[in-house]
Amino acid sequence: MWQTEWVMPVPEALPPADPNPPAWVADSVFYQIFPDRFARSLDLEKPAGLEAWDSPPTVHGYKGGDLLGIVEKLGWIQDLGCDALYLNPIFQSASNHRYHTHDYYRVDPLLGGDEAFDALLKACRRRGVRVMLDGVLNHASRGFFQFNDLLENGPHSPWLDWFDIHDFPLGAYDDNGSINYRAWWGLPALPEFNTDNPQVREYLMQVGEHWARKGIDGWRLDVPGEITTPGFWEEFRARTRAVNPELYLVGEIWDDAREWIVRGDRFDATMNYLFAGATISFAANRRVDPSLGEGVSYELYPSMDAAGYAARIERLLGMYPDRADHVNFNLLGSHDTPRVAQLAGGDGKALQLAALLLLTFPGAPSIYYGDEIGLLGGKDPDNRRAFPWSDPKSWDCDLYAAHQDLIRLRRTHAALRTGGYARLWPPTDEPGDMLYVFAREGGGERMVVAANAGDAMEVAVLSSIDLPSDRFDLVWGNGEASVGEHAVRIAVPPQSGAVWRAIPAS
Repeated sequence: MWQTEWVMPVPEALPPADPNPPAWVADSVFYQIFPDRFARSLDLEKPAGLEAWDSPPTVHGYKGGDLLGIVEKLGWIQDLGCDALYLNPIFQSASNHRYHTHDYYRVDPLLGGDEAFDALLKACRRRGVRVMLDGVLNHASRGFFQFNDLLENGPHSPWLDWFDIHDFPLGAYDDNGSINYRAWWGLPALPEFNTDNPQVREYLMQVGEHWARKGIDGWRLDVPGEITTPGFWEEFRARTRAVNPELYLVGEIWDDAREWIVRGDRFDATMNYLFAGATISFAANRRVDPSLGEGVSYELYPSMDAAGYAARIERLLGMYPDRADHVNFNLLGSHDTPRVAQLAGGDGKALQLAALLLLTFPGAPSIYYGDEIGLLGGKDPDNRRAFPWSDPKSWDCDLYAAHQDLIRLRRTHAALRTGGYARLWPPTDEPGDMLYVFAREGGGERMVVAANAGDAMEVAVLSSIDLPSDRFDLVWGNGEASVGEHAVRIAVPPQSGAVWRAIPAS
Protein backbone atom coordinates (compact mmCIF):
# COMPACT_ATOMS: atom_id res chain seq x y z
CA MET A 1 0.00 0.00 0.00
CA TRP A 2 1.35 3.44 -0.88
CA GLN A 3 0.41 6.94 0.21
CA THR A 4 -3.18 6.32 1.27
CA GLU A 5 -3.52 9.75 2.88
CA TRP A 6 -3.73 11.52 -0.47
CA VAL A 7 -7.29 12.02 -1.66
CA MET A 8 -9.10 14.11 -4.24
CA PRO A 9 -10.97 16.29 -5.08
CA VAL A 10 -9.26 19.61 -4.50
CA PRO A 11 -10.90 21.46 -1.60
CA GLU A 12 -12.45 24.88 -1.97
CA ALA A 13 -10.06 27.83 -1.89
CA LEU A 14 -9.32 29.27 1.54
CA PRO A 15 -8.91 32.95 2.41
CA PRO A 16 -5.30 34.15 2.83
CA ALA A 17 -3.69 33.17 6.11
CA ASP A 18 -2.89 35.70 8.82
CA PRO A 19 0.37 37.47 7.85
CA ASN A 20 1.49 37.60 11.47
CA PRO A 21 3.86 34.86 12.66
CA PRO A 22 3.01 32.68 15.64
CA ALA A 23 3.60 34.49 18.94
CA TRP A 24 5.59 31.61 20.43
CA VAL A 25 8.47 31.81 17.94
CA ALA A 26 10.15 34.99 19.20
CA ASP A 27 10.43 33.44 22.67
CA SER A 28 11.96 30.19 21.39
CA VAL A 29 15.49 28.85 20.99
CA PHE A 30 15.80 26.08 18.38
CA TYR A 31 18.10 23.07 18.34
CA GLN A 32 18.72 21.64 14.87
CA ILE A 33 19.22 17.88 14.64
CA PHE A 34 20.47 15.75 11.76
CA PRO A 35 18.71 12.59 12.96
CA ASP A 36 21.19 9.98 11.67
CA ARG A 37 24.02 11.62 13.62
CA PHE A 38 22.64 12.90 16.91
CA ALA A 39 21.83 9.91 19.14
CA ARG A 40 21.18 6.18 18.71
CA SER A 41 18.80 4.36 21.04
CA LEU A 42 19.58 0.85 22.19
CA ASP A 43 15.85 0.14 22.22
CA LEU A 44 15.68 -0.01 18.42
CA GLU A 45 17.07 -2.96 16.50
CA LYS A 46 19.20 -1.87 13.53
CA PRO A 47 20.62 -3.61 10.47
CA ALA A 48 24.22 -4.75 10.67
CA GLY A 49 25.68 -2.50 7.99
CA LEU A 50 26.03 0.71 9.99
CA GLU A 51 29.20 2.77 10.19
CA ALA A 52 30.93 3.04 13.55
CA TRP A 53 29.43 5.98 15.44
CA ASP A 54 32.72 7.79 16.01
CA SER A 55 34.22 7.14 12.58
CA PRO A 56 34.42 10.00 10.04
CA PRO A 57 31.09 10.46 8.22
CA THR A 58 30.79 9.44 4.59
CA VAL A 59 28.48 10.60 1.82
CA HIS A 60 26.36 7.45 1.73
CA GLY A 61 26.94 5.68 5.05
CA TYR A 62 24.48 5.47 7.94
CA LYS A 63 25.34 5.72 11.61
CA GLY A 64 21.92 4.74 12.90
CA GLY A 65 20.79 7.75 14.87
CA ASP A 66 17.04 7.66 15.49
CA LEU A 67 14.09 9.49 16.99
CA LEU A 68 14.07 7.52 20.24
CA GLY A 69 17.67 8.62 20.66
CA ILE A 70 16.40 12.19 20.53
CA VAL A 71 13.77 11.35 23.15
CA GLU A 72 16.52 10.05 25.41
CA LYS A 73 18.53 13.27 24.97
CA LEU A 74 15.70 15.76 25.48
CA GLY A 75 17.10 16.43 28.94
CA TRP A 76 20.41 17.54 27.37
CA ILE A 77 18.58 19.83 24.96
CA GLN A 78 16.49 21.40 27.71
CA ASP A 79 19.45 21.74 30.07
CA LEU A 80 21.12 23.72 27.30
CA GLY A 81 18.03 25.92 27.28
CA CYS A 82 16.44 25.05 23.93
CA ASP A 83 12.69 24.58 23.71
CA ALA A 84 12.16 23.88 20.00
CA LEU A 85 13.55 21.27 17.62
CA TYR A 86 14.24 21.60 13.91
CA LEU A 87 14.63 18.10 12.50
CA ASN A 88 16.25 17.47 9.15
CA PRO A 89 14.02 15.18 7.03
CA ILE A 90 12.56 12.15 8.79
CA PHE A 91 10.45 10.57 6.03
CA GLN A 92 11.31 7.23 4.44
CA SER A 93 14.28 7.63 2.14
CA ALA A 94 17.30 5.80 0.77
CA SER A 95 19.80 8.39 1.96
CA ASN A 96 21.26 9.25 5.36
CA HIS A 97 20.12 12.88 5.01
CA ARG A 98 16.66 11.86 3.75
CA TYR A 99 16.27 14.66 1.23
CA HIS A 100 15.47 11.87 -1.28
CA THR A 101 11.90 11.17 -0.14
CA HIS A 102 10.32 7.77 -0.83
CA ASP A 103 7.11 8.21 1.17
CA TYR A 104 5.91 11.51 2.61
CA TYR A 105 3.45 9.76 4.92
CA ARG A 106 5.83 7.34 6.60
CA VAL A 107 8.65 8.03 9.03
CA ASP A 108 11.83 6.20 8.02
CA PRO A 109 12.10 2.74 9.64
CA LEU A 110 15.77 3.36 10.52
CA LEU A 111 14.60 6.31 12.62
CA GLY A 112 12.09 4.09 14.41
CA GLY A 113 9.11 4.59 12.12
CA ASP A 114 5.83 6.28 12.92
CA GLU A 115 5.77 4.85 16.46
CA ALA A 116 9.06 6.54 17.33
CA PHE A 117 7.83 9.84 15.93
CA ASP A 118 4.65 9.60 18.00
CA ALA A 119 6.78 8.91 21.07
CA LEU A 120 9.00 11.90 20.29
CA LEU A 121 6.05 14.21 19.76
CA LYS A 122 4.44 13.03 23.00
CA ALA A 123 7.68 13.49 24.96
CA CYS A 124 8.18 16.96 23.49
CA ARG A 125 4.63 17.98 24.35
CA ARG A 126 5.13 16.79 27.92
CA ARG A 127 8.28 18.92 28.21
CA GLY A 128 6.94 21.96 26.37
CA VAL A 129 9.26 21.51 23.37
CA ARG A 130 8.08 22.50 19.89
CA VAL A 131 8.85 20.42 16.77
CA MET A 132 9.52 21.74 13.26
CA LEU A 133 9.93 19.31 10.35
CA ASP A 134 11.86 19.68 7.11
CA GLY A 135 9.58 19.73 4.06
CA VAL A 136 11.21 18.73 0.76
CA LEU A 137 8.44 19.41 -1.76
CA ASN A 138 10.37 20.45 -4.87
CA HIS A 139 11.73 16.99 -5.62
CA ALA A 140 11.30 13.38 -4.55
CA SER A 141 13.50 10.38 -5.34
CA ARG A 142 13.87 7.43 -7.67
CA GLY A 143 12.14 5.37 -4.99
CA PHE A 144 9.06 7.60 -4.82
CA PHE A 145 6.12 5.43 -5.88
CA GLN A 146 4.97 7.46 -8.88
CA PHE A 147 8.49 7.92 -10.25
CA ASN A 148 9.28 4.28 -9.67
CA ASP A 149 6.25 3.41 -11.78
CA LEU A 150 7.76 5.54 -14.55
CA LEU A 151 10.98 3.55 -14.30
CA GLU A 152 9.05 0.33 -14.62
CA ASN A 153 6.50 1.28 -17.28
CA GLY A 154 8.06 4.16 -19.18
CA PRO A 155 5.63 6.14 -21.36
CA HIS A 156 2.78 3.81 -20.32
CA SER A 157 2.88 4.97 -16.69
CA PRO A 158 -0.27 6.77 -15.50
CA TRP A 159 1.99 9.15 -13.54
CA LEU A 160 3.74 10.51 -16.62
CA ASP A 161 2.76 14.15 -16.04
CA TRP A 162 3.78 14.15 -12.38
CA PHE A 163 7.30 14.89 -13.61
CA ASP A 164 8.89 16.75 -16.52
CA ILE A 165 9.95 13.89 -18.77
CA HIS A 166 11.92 14.69 -21.91
CA ASP A 167 12.35 11.24 -23.41
CA PHE A 168 12.75 7.55 -22.64
CA PRO A 169 14.61 5.64 -21.34
CA LEU A 170 15.04 7.86 -18.30
CA GLY A 171 18.66 7.02 -17.49
CA ALA A 172 17.92 7.42 -13.80
CA TYR A 173 21.29 5.99 -12.77
CA ASP A 174 23.30 7.81 -15.44
CA ASP A 175 25.59 10.35 -13.78
CA ASN A 176 26.86 11.65 -17.12
CA GLY A 177 23.94 13.99 -17.72
CA SER A 178 21.74 11.79 -19.97
CA ILE A 179 18.84 11.50 -17.54
CA ASN A 180 16.03 12.75 -19.82
CA TYR A 181 13.97 14.40 -17.05
CA ARG A 182 14.11 17.52 -14.96
CA ALA A 183 16.01 16.91 -11.73
CA TRP A 184 17.26 19.19 -8.99
CA TRP A 185 20.70 20.47 -9.98
CA GLY A 186 20.68 17.75 -12.66
CA LEU A 187 21.09 15.03 -10.01
CA PRO A 188 19.38 11.84 -11.27
CA ALA A 189 18.47 10.81 -7.70
CA LEU A 190 16.26 13.91 -7.31
CA PRO A 191 13.48 14.09 -9.93
CA GLU A 192 11.57 17.36 -9.63
CA PHE A 193 7.81 17.41 -9.31
CA ASN A 194 5.68 19.04 -11.96
CA THR A 195 3.83 21.31 -9.56
CA ASP A 196 1.87 22.84 -12.44
CA ASN A 197 -0.08 19.56 -12.44
CA PRO A 198 -3.10 20.11 -10.15
CA GLN A 199 -2.89 16.55 -8.83
CA VAL A 200 0.76 16.99 -7.83
CA ARG A 201 0.01 20.32 -6.22
CA GLU A 202 -2.90 18.85 -4.27
CA TYR A 203 -0.80 15.88 -3.18
CA LEU A 204 1.87 18.19 -1.72
CA MET A 205 -0.71 20.41 -0.05
CA GLN A 206 -2.17 17.40 1.70
CA VAL A 207 1.29 16.34 2.87
CA GLY A 208 1.61 19.71 4.59
CA GLU A 209 -1.84 19.43 6.14
CA HIS A 210 -1.34 15.82 7.28
CA TRP A 211 1.68 16.55 9.47
CA ALA A 212 0.09 19.73 10.79
CA ARG A 213 -2.80 17.58 11.96
CA LYS A 214 -0.33 15.17 13.53
CA GLY A 215 0.74 17.98 15.80
CA ILE A 216 3.94 19.52 14.43
CA ASP A 217 4.60 23.20 15.16
CA GLY A 218 6.33 24.24 11.97
CA TRP A 219 7.65 23.50 8.50
CA ARG A 220 11.08 24.43 7.24
CA LEU A 221 10.61 24.38 3.45
CA ASP A 222 13.55 23.20 1.37
CA VAL A 223 14.63 25.17 -1.75
CA PRO A 224 11.25 26.94 -2.11
CA GLY A 225 12.54 29.15 -4.91
CA GLU A 226 12.71 26.10 -7.17
CA ILE A 227 8.90 25.85 -7.15
CA THR A 228 7.72 28.55 -9.55
CA THR A 229 4.07 27.53 -9.92
CA PRO A 230 2.05 30.72 -9.28
CA GLY A 231 0.28 30.71 -5.92
CA PHE A 232 1.82 27.45 -4.69
CA TRP A 233 3.36 28.80 -1.47
CA GLU A 234 0.45 31.15 -0.81
CA GLU A 235 -1.88 28.15 -0.92
CA PHE A 236 0.47 26.07 1.22
CA ARG A 237 0.41 28.76 3.90
CA ALA A 238 -3.36 29.14 3.78
CA ARG A 239 -3.97 25.38 3.87
CA THR A 240 -1.54 24.47 6.66
CA ARG A 241 -2.35 27.50 8.81
CA ALA A 242 -6.03 26.61 8.51
CA VAL A 243 -5.14 23.33 10.24
CA ASN A 244 -2.91 25.00 12.84
CA PRO A 245 -3.05 28.82 13.04
CA GLU A 246 0.13 28.75 15.15
CA LEU A 247 2.21 26.86 12.54
CA TYR A 248 5.63 28.44 11.87
CA LEU A 249 6.71 28.52 8.22
CA VAL A 250 10.39 29.05 7.36
CA GLY A 251 11.80 29.19 3.84
CA GLU A 252 15.33 28.10 2.99
CA ILE A 253 16.41 31.29 1.23
CA TRP A 254 20.12 32.07 1.50
CA ASP A 255 20.05 35.69 0.40
CA ASP A 256 17.56 38.56 0.29
CA ALA A 257 14.18 37.02 1.22
CA ARG A 258 11.94 40.06 0.89
CA GLU A 259 10.00 38.48 -1.96
CA TRP A 260 9.09 35.61 0.33
CA ILE A 261 8.20 37.23 3.63
CA VAL A 262 7.40 40.95 3.32
CA ARG A 263 3.82 40.47 2.07
CA GLY A 264 3.09 37.89 4.76
CA ASP A 265 1.34 35.49 2.38
CA ARG A 266 4.14 32.90 2.03
CA PHE A 267 6.59 32.43 4.90
CA ASP A 268 6.95 33.86 8.37
CA ALA A 269 10.73 33.83 8.17
CA THR A 270 13.84 32.86 6.31
CA MET A 271 16.85 30.83 7.35
CA ASN A 272 19.02 33.84 8.10
CA TYR A 273 22.28 32.86 6.41
CA LEU A 274 22.99 36.57 5.79
CA PHE A 275 23.21 36.96 9.57
CA ALA A 276 25.39 33.85 9.86
CA GLY A 277 27.93 34.98 7.27
CA ALA A 278 28.28 38.47 8.70
CA THR A 279 28.52 37.31 12.31
CA ILE A 280 31.16 34.67 11.64
CA SER A 281 33.15 37.10 9.49
CA PHE A 282 33.19 39.61 12.37
CA ALA A 283 33.53 37.32 15.40
CA ALA A 284 36.07 34.87 13.93
CA ASN A 285 37.63 37.57 11.76
CA ARG A 286 41.07 36.68 10.32
CA ARG A 287 40.77 33.14 11.66
CA VAL A 288 38.31 32.20 8.92
CA ASP A 289 39.89 29.94 6.31
CA PRO A 290 38.77 31.36 2.92
CA SER A 291 38.87 27.88 1.37
CA LEU A 292 36.05 26.75 3.67
CA GLY A 293 33.85 29.49 2.28
CA GLU A 294 34.29 28.43 -1.34
CA GLY A 295 31.01 27.24 -2.77
CA VAL A 296 29.07 28.39 0.31
CA SER A 297 26.27 30.80 -0.59
CA TYR A 298 26.92 33.38 2.10
CA GLU A 299 29.77 35.84 2.61
CA LEU A 300 32.41 34.75 5.11
CA TYR A 301 35.42 36.52 3.70
CA PRO A 302 37.04 39.05 3.83
CA SER A 303 36.71 39.65 7.57
CA MET A 304 34.77 42.63 8.88
CA ASP A 305 35.48 45.30 11.44
CA ALA A 306 32.76 46.65 13.74
CA ALA A 307 31.65 49.38 11.34
CA GLY A 308 31.28 46.91 8.48
CA TYR A 309 29.39 44.48 10.67
CA ALA A 310 27.07 47.16 12.07
CA ALA A 311 26.29 48.42 8.57
CA ARG A 312 25.58 44.89 7.35
CA ILE A 313 23.29 44.21 10.32
CA GLU A 314 21.38 47.44 9.82
CA ARG A 315 20.82 46.62 6.15
CA LEU A 316 19.63 43.16 7.10
CA LEU A 317 17.17 44.42 9.71
CA GLY A 318 15.96 47.05 7.28
CA MET A 319 15.01 44.45 4.68
CA TYR A 320 12.05 43.04 6.58
CA PRO A 321 9.09 44.26 8.65
CA ASP A 322 9.42 43.98 12.43
CA ARG A 323 7.13 40.95 12.53
CA ALA A 324 9.66 39.04 10.42
CA ASP A 325 12.80 40.41 12.11
CA HIS A 326 11.60 39.02 15.43
CA VAL A 327 11.04 35.49 14.11
CA ASN A 328 13.72 35.09 11.44
CA PHE A 329 15.47 31.75 11.86
CA ASN A 330 18.93 32.96 12.94
CA LEU A 331 21.84 30.54 12.83
CA LEU A 332 25.62 30.26 12.73
CA GLY A 333 25.75 26.92 10.96
CA SER A 334 23.66 24.08 9.60
CA HIS A 335 23.92 20.76 7.79
CA ASP A 336 24.76 22.74 4.63
CA THR A 337 27.71 24.75 5.96
CA PRO A 338 31.11 24.02 7.48
CA ARG A 339 30.96 23.86 11.26
CA VAL A 340 31.32 27.27 12.88
CA ALA A 341 34.09 25.86 15.11
CA GLN A 342 36.02 24.80 11.99
CA LEU A 343 35.50 28.22 10.41
CA ALA A 344 36.81 29.89 13.56
CA GLY A 345 39.90 27.68 13.67
CA GLY A 346 38.70 26.12 16.91
CA ASP A 347 39.09 29.47 18.72
CA GLY A 348 36.82 29.21 21.77
CA LYS A 349 36.75 32.97 22.42
CA ALA A 350 35.60 33.68 18.86
CA LEU A 351 32.89 31.02 19.23
CA GLN A 352 31.62 32.54 22.47
CA LEU A 353 31.53 35.94 20.79
CA ALA A 354 29.50 34.53 17.89
CA ALA A 355 27.13 32.83 20.35
CA LEU A 356 26.68 36.13 22.19
CA LEU A 357 25.62 37.86 18.97
CA LEU A 358 23.34 34.99 17.95
CA LEU A 359 21.53 34.85 21.26
CA THR A 360 21.03 38.60 21.73
CA PHE A 361 19.98 39.43 18.15
CA PRO A 362 16.35 39.96 17.06
CA GLY A 363 14.89 36.70 15.80
CA ALA A 364 14.64 33.04 16.80
CA PRO A 365 18.14 31.61 17.37
CA SER A 366 19.02 28.09 16.24
CA ILE A 367 21.94 25.96 17.44
CA TYR A 368 23.13 23.19 15.14
CA TYR A 369 23.65 20.06 17.23
CA GLY A 370 27.21 19.90 18.56
CA ASP A 371 27.97 23.58 17.99
CA GLU A 372 27.38 24.14 21.70
CA ILE A 373 30.45 21.99 22.47
CA GLY A 374 32.61 23.20 19.58
CA LEU A 375 32.20 20.14 17.37
CA LEU A 376 34.51 20.45 14.36
CA GLY A 377 33.70 19.62 10.76
CA GLY A 378 34.52 20.90 7.30
CA LYS A 379 32.37 20.72 4.22
CA ASP A 380 29.69 18.07 3.64
CA PRO A 381 29.82 15.29 4.79
CA ASP A 382 32.33 16.26 7.49
CA ASN A 383 29.90 18.85 8.92
CA ARG A 384 27.55 15.97 9.76
CA ARG A 385 29.72 14.13 12.26
CA ALA A 386 28.07 12.05 14.95
CA PHE A 387 27.68 13.73 18.33
CA PRO A 388 30.64 12.53 20.45
CA TRP A 389 28.67 11.37 23.48
CA SER A 390 31.39 8.90 24.51
CA ASP A 391 34.19 11.48 24.36
CA PRO A 392 33.34 14.36 26.73
CA LYS A 393 37.03 15.30 26.88
CA SER A 394 36.63 16.64 23.34
CA TRP A 395 33.89 19.05 24.40
CA ASP A 396 34.51 22.76 24.87
CA CYS A 397 32.80 23.00 28.27
CA ASP A 398 33.35 26.76 28.54
CA LEU A 399 31.50 27.22 25.24
CA TYR A 400 28.67 24.99 26.47
CA ALA A 401 28.40 27.01 29.69
CA ALA A 402 28.37 30.25 27.69
CA HIS A 403 25.46 28.95 25.60
CA GLN A 404 23.58 27.97 28.75
CA ASP A 405 24.14 31.34 30.40
CA LEU A 406 23.23 33.34 27.29
CA ILE A 407 20.04 31.37 26.68
CA ARG A 408 19.09 31.81 30.32
CA LEU A 409 19.78 35.53 29.98
CA ARG A 410 17.60 35.70 26.87
CA ARG A 411 14.75 34.02 28.73
CA THR A 412 15.12 36.31 31.74
CA HIS A 413 15.05 39.58 29.82
CA ALA A 414 12.16 40.18 27.43
CA ALA A 415 14.10 42.97 25.70
CA LEU A 416 16.53 40.36 24.32
CA ARG A 417 13.65 38.42 22.78
CA THR A 418 11.19 40.99 21.50
CA GLY A 419 12.79 44.38 22.10
CA GLY A 420 13.83 46.87 19.45
CA TYR A 421 17.38 47.22 18.19
CA ALA A 422 19.59 50.33 18.16
CA ARG A 423 23.25 50.60 17.17
CA LEU A 424 25.35 52.51 19.71
CA TRP A 425 28.95 52.01 18.55
CA PRO A 426 30.83 52.64 16.31
CA PRO A 427 29.08 55.97 15.67
CA THR A 428 30.20 56.15 12.02
CA ASP A 429 31.22 53.73 9.29
CA GLU A 430 34.88 54.70 9.55
CA PRO A 431 36.94 51.47 9.41
CA GLY A 432 39.24 50.09 12.06
CA ASP A 433 37.17 49.82 15.22
CA MET A 434 36.59 46.25 16.45
CA LEU A 435 34.09 47.05 19.22
CA TYR A 436 30.41 46.74 18.36
CA VAL A 437 27.79 47.93 20.84
CA PHE A 438 24.02 47.86 20.49
CA ALA A 439 20.93 48.15 22.66
CA ARG A 440 17.77 46.05 22.86
CA GLU A 441 14.88 47.86 24.48
CA GLY A 442 11.38 46.66 25.28
CA GLY A 443 9.19 45.31 28.02
CA GLY A 444 10.23 48.17 30.30
CA GLU A 445 13.95 47.40 30.20
CA ARG A 446 17.06 48.28 28.21
CA MET A 447 19.88 45.81 27.59
CA VAL A 448 23.27 46.86 26.21
CA VAL A 449 25.40 44.29 24.36
CA ALA A 450 29.08 44.80 23.49
CA ALA A 451 31.32 42.54 21.39
CA ASN A 452 35.04 43.15 20.89
CA ALA A 453 36.38 40.97 18.08
CA GLY A 454 39.81 42.61 18.14
CA ASP A 455 43.11 41.67 19.74
CA ALA A 456 43.32 44.66 22.09
CA MET A 457 41.18 46.43 24.65
CA GLU A 458 38.53 48.54 22.91
CA VAL A 459 36.67 51.52 24.38
CA ALA A 460 33.39 53.15 23.38
CA VAL A 461 32.34 56.56 24.72
CA LEU A 462 28.57 56.94 24.38
CA SER A 463 26.62 60.11 24.85
CA SER A 464 24.31 60.05 27.84
CA ILE A 465 21.67 61.50 25.51
CA ASP A 466 21.78 58.28 23.49
CA LEU A 467 21.92 56.12 26.60
CA PRO A 468 20.24 57.90 29.55
CA SER A 469 21.01 55.58 32.45
CA ASP A 470 22.19 55.98 36.03
CA ARG A 471 23.63 52.52 36.42
CA PHE A 472 24.86 49.61 34.33
CA ASP A 473 24.52 46.16 35.91
CA LEU A 474 26.81 43.59 34.27
CA VAL A 475 24.73 40.45 33.73
CA TRP A 476 27.05 38.47 31.44
CA GLY A 477 30.62 38.49 30.23
CA ASN A 478 33.66 40.66 30.76
CA GLY A 479 33.62 44.45 30.49
CA GLU A 480 33.31 47.70 32.39
CA ALA A 481 30.75 50.46 32.06
CA SER A 482 31.18 53.74 33.93
CA VAL A 483 28.60 56.51 33.91
CA GLY A 484 29.82 60.09 33.80
CA GLU A 485 27.97 63.39 33.76
CA HIS A 486 27.66 63.50 29.98
CA ALA A 487 28.85 60.12 28.74
CA VAL A 488 29.02 56.41 29.37
CA ARG A 489 32.42 54.77 28.92
CA ILE A 490 32.36 51.08 27.93
CA ALA A 491 35.59 49.08 27.90
CA VAL A 492 35.80 45.48 26.71
CA PRO A 493 38.91 43.26 26.73
CA PRO A 494 40.11 41.60 23.51
CA GLN A 495 37.94 38.83 22.08
CA SER A 496 35.35 39.36 24.76
CA GLY A 497 31.77 40.38 25.11
CA ALA A 498 29.51 41.76 27.79
CA VAL A 499 25.83 42.40 28.49
CA TRP A 500 24.54 45.06 30.86
CA ARG A 501 21.11 45.92 32.15
CA ALA A 502 20.93 49.68 31.89
CA ILE A 503 18.90 51.23 34.72
CA PRO A 504 17.12 54.34 33.37
CA ALA A 505 18.00 57.74 34.74
CA SER A 506 15.52 58.86 37.37
